[in-house]
Amino acid sequence: MPRLTAAQLVDTLGVETQTATARQELPVPRNTEAYEGWDEAFEDDYFDAPAKSKPKPKKKRERTVSGVVARARGHHFDIATTNGDLITCRVRGRLLQERTKELTLVAVGDRVQVALESKRSGLIDSIEERESTLSRQVPGVTRPAEDVIVANPDQVLVVFAVKNPEPHLRMLDRFLVIAEANELPAVIVVNKIDLTGLEAARSKFHLYEELGYPLLYTSAKERMAAGPERCSEAIADLGQLRQLLIDKLTVVTGPSGVGKSALINAIHPHLNLRVGEPRRYEGKGKHTTRNAQLFRLPVGAETFVADTPGIRELGLYEIEPGSLGFYFIDMKPFVNDCHYPNCTHNHEPNCAVRQAVGDGKISPERYDSYLRILTGDNLQLDEW
Repeated sequence: MPRLTAAQLVDTLGVETQTATARQELPVPRNTEAYEGWDEAFEDDYFDAPAKSKPKPKKKRERTVSGVVARARGHHFDIATTNGDLITCRVRGRLLQERTKELTLVAVGDRVQVALESKRSGLIDSIEERESTLSRQVPGVTRPAEDVIVANPDQVLVVFAVKNPEPHLRMLDRFLVIAEANELPAVIVVNKIDLTGLEAARSKFHLYEELGYPLLYTSAKERMAAGPERCSEAIADLGQLRQLLIDKLTVVTGPSGVGKSALINAIHPHLNLRVGEPRRYEGKGKHTTRNAQLFRLPVGAETFVADTPGIRELGLYEIEPGSLGFYFIDMKPFVNDCHYPNCTHNHEPNCAVRQAVGDGKISPERYDSYLRILTGDNLQLDEW
């Protein structure tokens, strides 16, 4: 290769430089079709758009079912669902945070919505507002505090035995006052009449028949055996009682040992509730039912009975002294005739209620029950 002179080398470099410059000045080829739909109005949105990310997994939708609280067991509740199942549930934490000390959060008889966790368990997600309650003052607490025994009852069966244990009628008056205060119809059931006969039973409870309360005289024991002739009416009354229960939530309540569980067994033997005998050395009832419990009966579409524990301390919840007389149905017609408004019917002059007692229009026994409740006698049944 011939050796280039200095002048020739400069000329060669100049040509190469011009060629490189020409290449840089050539227009960059582009795909114009890619820009045909470009709109400058969307330019900022395009560059400000967030980077794409993986979509979040959808939260699994909870399956819910309606039901009624059949039994409370500490922090767990047995729920009788509308499809006939019985499942065990806890209360959702959100509801626990909302409760107050004065409120029974979940009670037997509450209508609830349950979020199912499995076929046999779930979480109580919501509780419907109660239409009615059977309540008492929380035992041993001086401040007003409601203990809901049963929620949403339609009626109350107040069961007393004619004997063994002996009937404590002042206690019966308290049950009736609570039923009246909660606007619940009350039916009095006098059980164990096989021990005394029908006439002796009626002689003890005739006052309540005169007041207009429905009374049924029963013998759960004779219902399960061939009873004597004197108890034939008691067996008939059991059939009448069965009809009263259809399509209602009925509270069966009363002192211990009077045969509440035996009575429910007599109406529907397949329930096979545990039955206890009274304590013979004291004549008091023995607690057989430990917690209120709801049972579905196979008569009607929505027939439930609530078997409740015997209550040895029954305090009245949120009943003002000036209103107490309205819940004694024999005193109610005279309450507004008193000279002083909010008369307590205890010591005030010109009291129409006390005048009615003197005239024999109100029984002294019922008036005595009224005074005992008015003065705060909690009627400890351990004093029997």
